[in-house]
Amino acid sequence: MASSTPEQTAPNPEELRVAIASGDPVQAMPALAKLRALPDSDNDSVVIPLLILGSEQQAFLVRSLSCSGLGYRRNEQGWEVLTRLVSTDEDPNVRAEAANALASYGVERSWPLLRDSFAKDGAWLVRCSILSALAEQPGINPSWLLDLGRQAIADADGTVRVSGAEILARVVREQGGDAHGSEARGLLQPLQQDADHRVVAAALNGLQP
Repeated sequence: MASSTPEQTAPNPEELRVAIASGDPVQAMPALAKLRALPDSDNDSVVIPLLILGSEQQAFLVRSLSCSGLGYRRNEQGWEVLTRLVSTDEDPNVRAEAANALASYGVERSWPLLRDSFAKDGAWLVRCSILSALAEQPGINPSWLLDLGRQAIADADGTVRVSGAEILARVVREQGGDAHGSEARGLLQPLQQDADHRVVAAALNGLQP
């Protein structure tokens, strides 16, 4: 007769709480990962409170994974936590994960927060996370992409400029000869002389007919 294995047994919420509250990544990270096995019906009563508990721990890895979880198991309490962390957490890894999680709540709702974070947060990791989260959003307002791309190509970090050039390339590709597409093309042209060869490549790719 087959016996039950730990993987087949539903996780015990109280054991998960103790592990997460320990703040020790060795205990807390696996416990946070196990929250995905809990049913959606436990979302508000069990899962979200445990993710919020994780977001309050000292280890940035624990806070970061908790932010990721709040992007999957969404509710208003989680939104409030992410909104606070994206602007106040001391670690860019956590702010980046919070930004990515906020995008999962929908681009229309998250755009004002993410644009504000992008403008104020100079950490390349946070900026790249926001660019990545929004770059592939279907139906996003092209003027928003232009706004992000314009800021990104002015960044001192080459990786951020590459992401900005790729976003502008999307505008050129999708908007064709309209005003947005023409503006994006105009922003890409000077990047052909950028000091970073990756930026040059992204600009040339975006300017191809």
